[in-house]
Amino acid sequence: MQWLKRFLPIMTSLFIALCGVMVLKFFHAPMPWLLGSILAIIIAGRFSFLTLASPKRFSAPSRAILGITIGSAFKPEILHYLLDFLSSLALIFPFVLIITVCGMWYYTKVLKFDTYTAYFSAMPGGLLEMTSLAEAFNLDLYKVIITQASRLLFMMLLFPFLIEHIGHVSLDGRGGITQPLFQTNMWDMLWIFVLAMVGWKIAARFKISGGTLIVPMLIGVVTYGAGLIHSRPPTEVLNVIQLILGTTVGFAFVGITCKEMFRVFGQTLGYFLILTVVCVIFVSVVSWMTDFSLLSILLAFAPGGQAEMNLIAIVVGANLPYVALHHIVRLFLVIGISPILIRFVKKV
Repeated sequence: MQWLKRFLPIMTSLFIALCGVMVLKFFHAPMPWLLGSILAIIIAGRFSFLTLASPKRFSAPSRAILGITIGSAFKPEILHYLLDFLSSLALIFPFVLIITVCGMWYYTKVLKFDTYTAYFSAMPGGLLEMTSLAEAFNLDLYKVIITQASRLLFMMLLFPFLIEHIGHVSLDGRGGITQPLFQTNMWDMLWIFVLAMVGWKIAARFKISGGTLIVPMLIGVVTYGAGLIHSRPPTEVLNVIQLILGTTVGFAFVGITCKEMFRVFGQTLGYFLILTVVCVIFVSVVSWMTDFSLLSILLAFAPGGQAEMNLIAIVVGANLPYVALHHIVRLFLVIGISPILIRFVKKV
């Protein structure tokens, strides 16, 4: 019965998240599987009588399957756009540097954070990676987690609406690259799960940053490129992944009072506006330099979570290799330059 005690709170959380999905589907909101689960868990977290638990143990396998999906989109035709890819990727470094400097100014001068906490709050990395780095430096983990989670939440809540209502792109999933379950070859389905788990375990064994998505993606590139697998992970599996990732994001705000949550949201809004301005500038420059669609460029430079931005790219049928590579470069750049910038920050 111990396993039941462990899993019942997780199942309760996923059921509540599913209810949120149904509500958003009823109102025809964009990305209902992702947004519905986030909002439902944030609301459910206000009620202390509910016994909830994060499905984070399913997060890594979900990201691994997502990585296989991304890998399936890589085609030899990418070589024709290599120069455009490289010129766009080259702008990731100044993009990260500018938003980090602007963010540090905002958090230190406006919100009076200490320099180190401001640095890790402003860095546009993944929530898990930034939290791990902050923990290594014995910083105020609560501030780093809540500011990074708020940035991610703002991106998740506002981005789909901007895409759907300003970009006039449907986010109902029909324009995505996946297919329904009944059209999926079951042998391919089995191989997808096996290869995803292999990629996940390799990433865990060698402690690769963002590896739960990146290693399976590389495996997907090879296996789909070699013609060993033809079907992509079905839409239904992708929906479950959105449910799990959305529920996990929502749990960052469980246990926080409404007053504290709205205070943090107000603080994060200032940084989010800075991010928006910088993002618009870089998107405009890349759009002028290259032939990629505005939607793909926007998703590539959006400083949201790696998995979440790729999920949106899959749903809308954007240029997935382009989007994925930019987020991978950004993640490795953030992890790679953090020790160097920290030494510089110490001298300032």
